[in-house]
Amino acid sequence: MESNEFTRANVPAWRSARDWLAEPHGTVNLGAAIDRHAALRPDQVAIKVRGADGTVSKLSYRALCAETTRIAHALRVVGLRPGLKAYILLERSVEFPKLVLGALKAGGVAAPLFAAFGPDPIATRIGVGGEGVLVTTHALYRRKIAPIRARLPQLRAIVLVDAPEGAWSDGVFDLNLLIAESGEGPCSVDTDESAPALLHFTSGTTGTPKAVVHSHAIGVSLVATGREVLDLGGLDRFWCTADPGWVTGTAYGVLAPLLIGATLVIDTAPFDPQRWLDTLACMRVSVWYTTPTALRMIMRARPLGQPPLEATSLRVVASVGEPLNAEVVEWGRTMLGQRIRDTWWQTETGAIMIANTPAGASADGSMGRPVIGVRAHLVRRLPLGLIHVLDDHEAAEGELAFDAAWPAMFGAYLDQPARYRSQFSNGLYLTGDLARRDARGDYWYVGRVDDAIQSSGHLIGAYEVERVLMAHPAVAEAAAIGVPDDTCGEAVHAVVSLNAGYAASDALATELRGHARARLGAVMAPRHIEFSAELPHTRSGKIMRRQVRAQALGESIVDLSMLEEASLHEA
Repeated sequence: MESNEFTRANVPAWRSARDWLAEPHGTVNLGAAIDRHAALRPDQVAIKVRGADGTVSKLSYRALCAETTRIAHALRVVGLRPGLKAYILLERSVEFPKLVLGALKAGGVAAPLFAAFGPDPIATRIGVGGEGVLVTTHALYRRKIAPIRARLPQLRAIVLVDAPEGAWSDGVFDLNLLIAESGEGPCSVDTDESAPALLHFTSGTTGTPKAVVHSHAIGVSLVATGREVLDLGGLDRFWCTADPGWVTGTAYGVLAPLLIGATLVIDTAPFDPQRWLDTLACMRVSVWYTTPTALRMIMRARPLGQPPLEATSLRVVASVGEPLNAEVVEWGRTMLGQRIRDTWWQTETGAIMIANTPAGASADGSMGRPVIGVRAHLVRRLPLGLIHVLDDHEAAEGELAFDAAWPAMFGAYLDQPARYRSQFSNGLYLTGDLARRDARGDYWYVGRVDDAIQSSGHLIGAYEVERVLMAHPAVAEAAAIGVPDDTCGEAVHAVVSLNAGYAASDALATELRGHARARLGAVMAPRHIEFSAELPHTRSGKIMRRQVRAQALGESIVDLSMLEEASLHEA
């Protein structure tokens, strides 16, 4: 299951990407690999930023090389060493890609965090990730880090990208002062392709978030899929709208386009449908990678029947994070002049695995087909950890699985070896996603095997939501579920039972939502709170979220044998 098994695979696209990334002596450092464009095309625009006020700034590959080298020096001054984490808590900005690349050059492990998270999820993830340094803004530090500083002994230092003037102490540093006082020479640590490069957090329905480790070999898959799926080249202006804290925001929002030598477009303003349409036009975006949620919101603001959008440079539009409905595909054809193409992958896979490629002919609404070099299967789980692989040449429905040998395959759940091993069986990685394969070979998303909530591309763990709700004195038990939502796919919905002395009311529901939002942030907090006298449990006492969801949606579970099977499975 090691991630370097791909070196034995005869996949020309992977070999080509690996040859490009590798140094002459065989090492790979993704931060340093991007510097080659500074030597080949120093004045090529690497990053083009549209500020909230509409002003546009540019950064060449020559300048990106120099600035990320200075950042690497600065991070080493405050204690970042090979293998330690560089937690990056930033909004969309030019600083984010520079910090990712600087951390990688220094040999550190870039670990992005969602700026939308509340203090509790941030503290939990740093606790799981372990020792390192944190880079953030002054505003985010004051709002989200200072209140939990005592809970973060893992941090060697906190670095502010925009520290106010004046001396800083107590382990908090000004990045600009560090850069001014740091060395000027090369600063790139030689790393083997198996060395850890990225740490991303993904949620499950139980326990703490999983810390997913990717090595520098991830660059091979990112370059190959960037070319095959997104059709990226050095002349493209590429806009990935993913939040920096999401795996897509690093993998395809930073590494893939810059490794390929394209121009990365960043819009720092909050989401607004008209603003995003203006950005497509004024930044002359040629390749756009976004989410179905964002597309549906733009579609509502600019429905069919209005004049087509003026985005004449646009030639590829792809989506990620949740199923893409056919109505959005049709809207894209009419309003953008482009077919919107779905892609499927996970934090664990590290890169796109199934896609509608520009050269392919997959059906609208499908996930598409496996990318070059990837072998997909549908399986059914059997007792004792065994699986049954369905015939790959027939239409079928089952859990999506892959041969465990692609460059971007994750190498570990940090400090959770048993949890990692549980994701594999008979040499296959088990995704936890249900899919259907039709007679043409196209794959269609069906849903999750577990109870994780997929909202606007975010995978939200029910356990984290429930834990915060149960910290409120009124709540005895809580079950967090996802309910269908036309815009975001699934909305977080919580059903709670109350302790003695508390009564259900609209005022209490509002109080519980505020309690959760303050601790979890807007992304994870439930939109709706429902009260119940008691929640259904398995024989071992676990809450049966599937039954909670059925009751919340007014569905009935009439097959008692299925209910019993679910109880035994969850117990």
